[in-house]
Order: sequence, then C-alpha cells, then structure tokens
Amino acid sequence: MGDHVAQAVQQWRTEFPEVDASPMYVLARLTRLNMHCGKLISENFARFGLGRGDFDVLGTLRRNGEPYALRPTELSKSSMLTSGTMTSRLDKLEKNGLVQRLPNPDDRRALMIQLTEKGRTLVEEVAARHFELQAEILEILEPEDRKALEGILGRWSDKLEGAGEM
Repeated sequence: MGDHVAQAVQQWRTEFPEVDASPMYVLARLTRLNMHCGKLISENFARFGLGRGDFDVLGTLRRNGEPYALRPTELSKSSMLTSGTMTSRLDKLEKNGLVQRLPNPDDRRALMIQLTEKGRTLVEEVAARHFELQAEILEILEPEDRKALEGILGRWSDKLEGAGEM
C-alpha cells in the first residue's frame, strides 16, 4: 500500500470520505522528513558539543564575514533564534569561550557579539561536516529531482513567508 503517509491517507478516504486528506501526501511527508533529517543533524552537532541553536549563532557570525561580529539584534534577525532565546544562548557560548561580548565602537550603549578564535575554528570544523552530512542526506535524490525540489521549495517558501502567518 506504500509508505506510512499513503496508508494514513487511504484510511482517511475509507473512514471519512467526506474530507480530502490528500494534502498529507506532501505535508505529512515533509514533517516526517524534517524529523528524520533534524535527528541526524542534531546528532552531528552533539558530536561537537553543540546544539542546533548554538551552531546557528556561531554560523551566523561566521557567515557574516570579518570581524565575525554583530549586534545582538542583528544576530537575532539573522539567525533562526528568537531574541528571548538569544541571551541565554550567548551566555553559554561565552562561558565556553566561543564568543565574546565587546563594546560597540559605533554606540557606547550597545554591545557587539564576536566569534573568538576558538569559536571560529570550531564553527568551521562543524560547518564542513554539517554540509557534508546534508549532501549525504540528499544523495538519495537524482540531481534533476534535487534541482526541481530546490525551485519548488524556494517558490513555496517565498509565497508563504510573503503572505505572513497563516
């Protein structure tokens, strides 16, 4: 009968034919893929003593280029973390010597968050393995399917994000 999602859709069709459960073919599969991929990615970060949010902060600083420093508000906007989560995350990363809080040269009332040398070395090592792992996860797809999926997901994301919260 197919995968778990196909079985669930068929059960809905049989037991509650008045509704269209076919969106599950896409959305439930995306959810299951996200859970599976998220587990693999989290396990990889854990090998380096990091959580997903830790990597997000370190990666955001690194990918913004030298001097690898941002204001906390810029860091929150640029990363995938809410501002409420940012302070405790920065405390942990600072305690581990991966970032440092510095005075903002443009505004004495503000701070800059900067990668330390230890943080830069670690995030580069983790990022290299992270992107290798992502490539391994996607090896299942044919190159043309991956390219098509990139386009489809990009357009879908743009439309959903442009429409705001549903």
